[in-house]
Amino acid sequence: MCFMVWTMFGEIGVPIAEQLALNGTQFGILTAVPILIGSLARLPLGAMTDRYGGRPVFFMILLLIVPSIWMVQFATEYWQFLVLGGFIGLAGGSFSVGITYIEKDRQGLAMGIFGAGNAGAAVTKFIAPTVIVVLSWQAVPNIYAAIMLITAILFWFFTFSNPDHRNANKVSLRDQAKVLNDPKVWKYCQYYSVVFGGYVGVSLWLTRYYMGEYGMGIQLAALVATIFVLPSGVIRAFGGWLSDRFGAHTVTWTCMWASLIALFIMSYPETNYSIQSTTGGSVDFSFGIPIWLFTAALFVVGIAWGIGKASVFKYLSNDYHENLGLVSGIVGLAGGMGGFLLPIMFGALVDLTGVATTVWMLCFGVTLVSIIWMWWTERRVPMLTRKVLAETTPSNTVSSQAAADK
Repeated sequence: MCFMVWTMFGEIGVPIAEQLALNGTQFGILTAVPILIGSLARLPLGAMTDRYGGRPVFFMILLLIVPSIWMVQFATEYWQFLVLGGFIGLAGGSFSVGITYIEKDRQGLAMGIFGAGNAGAAVTKFIAPTVIVVLSWQAVPNIYAAIMLITAILFWFFTFSNPDHRNANKVSLRDQAKVLNDPKVWKYCQYYSVVFGGYVGVSLWLTRYYMGEYGMGIQLAALVATIFVLPSGVIRAFGGWLSDRFGAHTVTWTCMWASLIALFIMSYPETNYSIQSTTGGSVDFSFGIPIWLFTAALFVVGIAWGIGKASVFKYLSNDYHENLGLVSGIVGLAGGMGGFLLPIMFGALVDLTGVATTVWMLCFGVTLVSIIWMWWTERRVPMLTRKVLAETTPSNTVSSQAAADK
């Protein structure tokens, strides 16, 4: 429910942009502001969860965002939508709360099941466009506010507090923040900015992309976009199971490569070729990615990123069990920042170049960065270790294991 609310401007933002005559960059900012606030809130909310427990913090978030959702229907100016969107963004911060407020056994699977709530973005793509067409965009905040209030009430009466979810040592925020000195945290931030930030940014942009590039109406465009959004959210639970079985690195490495290949296909723009013949004439033909091929590649990206979201958090549960709330808040912040920046960059690129597929070129580039970083820090080191072991002979006074450690 929180994710459904967090991404609602991706749909109601389309008629709002028409009403206010917004360009691509302004539309990107409108959809991205809730993502920014939700991302920034993840760090303090994660630390608060480690200290006070998941139930009270989660309930507080649910209650705080209800008035802001309801008031969106009365906004008439661009700045008003941005301010209200900022308050609604707290819904996205709930992820770092819930990721700590879960069962500790089989944590990869448990986090995957909880993370499947990302599919709330697909719920918005099913509900919001129909409500917009049948009633008006103003009806969407009304309905969502009621849904969120009911969710808060049900959550309070059907959940309980578990003392084990709290940080028993009451470590100060300053001491907890020392984890930022760990370079692995920044590496996991980069990974998550691709698989989660990309998921959020693309989810917000897809309806507009299908409408502009393939001439669809808002209902059909949003429906087709669920081919990316829904599987990517739901399959996260399966990604958690895969991470438990095969390890975080293997799963993440595979997901990055699968998405890189699919994004390369999606990046190809509509192109016209003119070949000069020897007779003085020319042979003209064009090439572009048809909608079926684009959607198939998009589906692959969604599946890869959905599994990758779970595998990255498996890294965290392996390495930072004692302060998972804080570290998940940091990594979630990075992922959310990716979701914030991408729609703005998408709009700016399209406004600057006029080429719609530049958005996928950007996604291709950031995915490639993650692959290079992963190879340099995770795959290259075992290769060097094997080389040292191969060069170590029995006559050496230093053991093979010691040489490998060195």
